[in-house]
Amino acid sequence: MNGIATAVLGFVALVAGAVCLGNALWQLLAQGVRAVCGGLGPWQTGRKDVRIPAVGADEPAELAYWWRQMRVDAVTAGDFGIRVIWKRFVDQWTRRTTANLFRGIRSTGFIERNSFVRMMMWVVAPGTFLGALVGAVLATVVLALALAVFALLLGLVWLGAAGTALVLRGVERGWVTVRRIRVKCPYPGCYRPVPLAVHRCPGCREPHARLRPGRYGALRHTCSCGQRLGATRLAGRSRLTALCPHCDQVLPNAVGTTRVVHAPLVGGTSSGKTMLMAAMVEGLHAWSRRGELRVEYASTDDRQAANSLNQELTQGTWAHATTGGQPRAFMLTVTRGRRRRLLYLYDPMGESLEDAERVRAQHYLAHTNGVVLVADVLAEQTVRTKLTGADADRATAARPSPQGPWETYQRLAGELSALTGRRGRMSVATVVTKRDVLDQLGSLPVAGARIDTWLTEIGLGGLVRALGHDFKAARYWAVSAHAATGTGPLDSEQRRAAEPVLWLLAASGLRTGALAGPDPAGGGNGGRAGDGGRGGGRKFGGPWIGRPRTEKTEKRYNTA
Repeated sequence: MNGIATAVLGFVALVAGAVCLGNALWQLLAQGVRAVCGGLGPWQTGRKDVRIPAVGADEPAELAYWWRQMRVDAVTAGDFGIRVIWKRFVDQWTRRTTANLFRGIRSTGFIERNSFVRMMMWVVAPGTFLGALVGAVLATVVLALALAVFALLLGLVWLGAAGTALVLRGVERGWVTVRRIRVKCPYPGCYRPVPLAVHRCPGCREPHARLRPGRYGALRHTCSCGQRLGATRLAGRSRLTALCPHCDQVLPNAVGTTRVVHAPLVGGTSSGKTMLMAAMVEGLHAWSRRGELRVEYASTDDRQAANSLNQELTQGTWAHATTGGQPRAFMLTVTRGRRRRLLYLYDPMGESLEDAERVRAQHYLAHTNGVVLVADVLAEQTVRTKLTGADADRATAARPSPQGPWETYQRLAGELSALTGRRGRMSVATVVTKRDVLDQLGSLPVAGARIDTWLTEIGLGGLVRALGHDFKAARYWAVSAHAATGTGPLDSEQRRAAEPVLWLLAASGLRTGALAGPDPAGGGNGGRAGDGGRGGGRKFGGPWIGRPRTEKTEKRYNTA
C-alpha cells in the first residue's frame, strides 16, 4: 500500500515537473529574447547609452556602428538575455513559486488550510523546482544557439562592411596611382606631400584628418555635430574645404582629383621671370578664349595675385622684383578635352640661385616635373662684349640680370639632380626673354626659328649642349613678355608665351602638344623661336615699338 502511495506521489511530482518544465521553458525563453531585443537599443530612452564611446579628440567623428558598437551591443544584449533567464528562474520559480509551495501559500497569497492540499503542494514543489531548473537550462541553450547564429550573421556583416571600406580605399588609391595624382603643398616653408588632406566640416568647421573609407564609415562619416561627410571623392569629399595636414593652409579644390604639374621658372634677378609668368598666364587665357582649352584659377588668392600683377604691369613698364623668401605656387587648372591638370608655377627670387645652399633650401624643386629656364642673354659677358655703340646702351637700359643663364644653370643642375634624383627624366623649356630689345640690336644675329642655333652663334653653345645632355628633352623659345602684357597686349605673342608651359603640360599627358607647335629641330632637343617657327627672322624693332598696341598695330605686327 505504501509503495502504491509512493508511486502515485512520484507520478504527481513528475507530471508537475513536466508541466512546470514546459511553462518555465517558454516563459524564460520569451523573457530572454525580449531582454536581448531590449538590450540592443538604448538602456534608458532619451538618455545617452553608456556603451557608446565618446568622440575622440584626434578625429571629431563617430565610429561606424559596424566597426565596434555592433559587437558591443550584441555581446551586452546576449549577456543581458542570459542573465534575465537565470534571474527570473531564481526570483520567480525558486524564491516565489517553489518557496510558496513548500510554505503552503497559494498563488493568491493566502495560506492553504486544507492539510491534504498542503501535502500535495509539498509533493509538487520539488517537481516544480526541477522542471523550472531544466527549463532554464534548456532556455539558455536555445538562446545561446540563436545568439551563435546571430553572431555569425553579424560577423558576415562586419566582414562585408570592412571589406567594402577596404575595396573603396583600394579603388581610390588605385585611381590616384593610375592617374599619377601626387598632391604637394604649394605654400612656402612646407612643400610637403599630402597623401590625405584635412577636410573641414561645413557645419561646425571641425577638421577631419581621416576622411576616407575606414572605421569611421565606408561611404560617409558622421561629424560630432551630426553632419554627414562624404568619405570618398564620389560621395562628395572634394566639395569640402581641404587643408594641408602640415601647415593648415587651404588647398585648392582640385587637390586629390587632378594630377599636379610643378613648373618652376628659374632665372637670375631681373631676368624677366615675373613678367614671363604673367605672359604665360595671359597666354593660357588667350588659348582659352579661342576654345582650345579651359583655364581657371585654382583659388581666389591666385585670381587676386594675377589681377594685382596685371594691374602693376598695366601701370608701369616693369614688374617689381620677387621678394619674400620661398615662393608660393601660382596655381591654375588647365583642361583640354576630358583631361585636366593642376599647374603649379613657381616664381622664386633670383637670389635663391646664387649659391648651392640657397638652391638646396628651395624644397619645391624636389617635386619638379619640368623646368622653365629663363635666359636673359644680355647678362652674359660673352654677349655684352659683342655689343657696340647704341646697342650697348639699349642692353643697359633693359636692366640685364647680374647672373647669366649659363651661371644660373650651373648653380641649378647639380642640386636639382640631388633634390629630385630624376633630372634625366625631366624636360626643360628654355625661354629667351626681352625679345623686343634683342631684335633692336644690330650687333647680334637675328633670332630666327632655331633659337638653339642662335644661342650657339652668340656664344652660349655650352648651355645648349648641357641642356640637351642632362635633360630628357629640351626646347627653346624667344618671347617678348612686354608685348604680351600691359596695355594693349598682342594676342599672338600671348599665345606664343604660353607655348613653353603647354609643351611641359603635354609631357604629363595633357593633349596640348599641338598648341605648342611643331619642333623646328624635328626632335626632342630642338628649339623654336618666339614666333613659333612661322616667319623666322622677324624683328620686334619696327616703328610701332613703344606705341600703344591696338588691333591695327597687332595686324601689322603679325604680318611683318
